[in-house]
Amino acid sequence: MRIVIAGGHGKIALRLERLLAERGDVPVGLIRNPDHADDVRAAGAEPVVVDLEDTTATRLTEKLMGADAVVFAAGAGPGSGAARKATVDRDAAVLLADAASLAGIRRYVMVSAIGVDDGPAPDAEPVWAAYVEAKRAADEELRGRSLETDWTILRPGRLTDDPGTGRVRLAPKVERAAVTRDDVAAVVAAVLDEPATIGRVLELVNGDTPIAEAVAAATAD
Repeated sequence: MRIVIAGGHGKIALRLERLLAERGDVPVGLIRNPDHADDVRAAGAEPVVVDLEDTTATRLTEKLMGADAVVFAAGAGPGSGAARKATVDRDAAVLLADAASLAGIRRYVMVSAIGVDDGPAPDAEPVWAAYVEAKRAADEELRGRSLETDWTILRPGRLTDDPGTGRVRLAPKVERAAVTRDDVAAVVAAVLDEPATIGRVLELVNGDTPIAEAVAAATAD
């Protein structure tokens, strides 16, 4: 499969690109900064330069043609203000869905965040509150597209750079905990292969169940 990953130079995206390339898929990493192209190539992916905050659905569609699936793994990142949480974590995710539809791509996997439907705590720091609201709004928008989009929303817990364990807890609701970026990438790769995850919102933290078994169990009903 040809799989386009928005946020192609992010920590999860680079791990995902490497996994996809190793198993024989053709990953494509969308990057804003052309200086990151070599890192994307080193992960086994094709770099495509596009600024998701400064493009249109029509122009983005041209970058997606021929793909079988898209993954939204972009984010404004630490140190960014509330405005960029809206323009990246919300608006860019919606733009990718618009462009995918125009390109005839149904499969869309969203990397979101655990518990965003609950909204931010009343005393949350303003930028964090903006991030939670942006993720919630993007997820809500995607869930409204079931007639045109085969979506899966994956909501990881607190991300760490520890080595992956290959073992997780994956369900519509799990207790908040941490999860490695390695394991998030591995679950995204597994979810892309499993049609039974379409139309599901799944929370993800590290746990005791091997990833393949966790995906099967989460989609067993």
